[in-house]
Amino acid sequence: MIRYILGRALQSIVVVLGVLLLVFFIVNLTGDPVRIMLPPEASQEDVERLRVQMGLDRPLPEQFVRFMAGAVRGDFGESLRYRGQPALKQVVQRFPATLTLALVTLAWSLPAALLLGTIAAVRHNSIVDNLAMILALLGQSLPSFWLGLILILLFAEQWNFLPSSGYGGPWHVLLPAFTLGAFFMARNTRLVRSGMREVLEQDYIRTARAKGLAERIVVVRHAIKNMAIPVVTMVGLDIGQLLGGAVVTETVFAWPGIGRLAIDSILNRDFPVLEADVFFIALAFVAINLVVDVLYTWLDPRVRVR
Repeated sequence: MIRYILGRALQSIVVVLGVLLLVFFIVNLTGDPVRIMLPPEASQEDVERLRVQMGLDRPLPEQFVRFMAGAVRGDFGESLRYRGQPALKQVVQRFPATLTLALVTLAWSLPAALLLGTIAAVRHNSIVDNLAMILALLGQSLPSFWLGLILILLFAEQWNFLPSSGYGGPWHVLLPAFTLGAFFMARNTRLVRSGMREVLEQDYIRTARAKGLAERIVVVRHAIKNMAIPVVTMVGLDIGQLLGGAVVTETVFAWPGIGRLAIDSILNRDFPVLEADVFFIALAFVAINLVVDVLYTWLDPRVRVR
């Protein structure tokens, strides 16, 4: 097990280093980073001053070495918008808002998907199954920005029941969490239903039923764990995406998370913060994928640990 985890951890480190490599070269391939960061009316003296300040007057290989050395330490330089503030600090300050939104989204969407998908599979081709699939289709079809705007119009403007935007008390998170979770709930419902239908047709399920076990016990003790691997994989990707910031939802609801921070950094030409944001998102994805890989060995002993 330890060897398996160390191997996956090493792969994760390689992935993060690859992301940093791509970030560095993409920023440089877009043109002169200093000219992009500064407004068009900036003088040549301002351009040269910022170039020296950021070390962009040095040869490209030396810039790359300095960038990677700083990134490993979590040092991406200072924010150009918030002078004197480290770029990574801006991302870390926004992470609690993103984490809150992610946890509330998962807290309702994952149980709902498991419940609807399981009921739809057990009652295959029934009215409940058809209604669950219609709900899942709607959840996957509705664009998140459109759903968010509709919820704002209804619950905030029309009925004045919930706040339309911002980050404050528990009421503020309800609309963005529902908007964000609608797609995840719908897709995972279909995935659970499909996996459960396949598992319920296996011989060991028929054997359990033949022994006289109640259907609830058959489903909970025997079926759910054996269909869990594809669901865990998808949920792991969902968590990584949520922790990486839901750009559209955070923008619609003015939610101060790291997804919105990335958009603001692009609009304000704050490339140090953007680089730190991308680095943080990559860390979230690889960490969640590492946890998912470890969970495989518990869910299915047939997974070979080398």
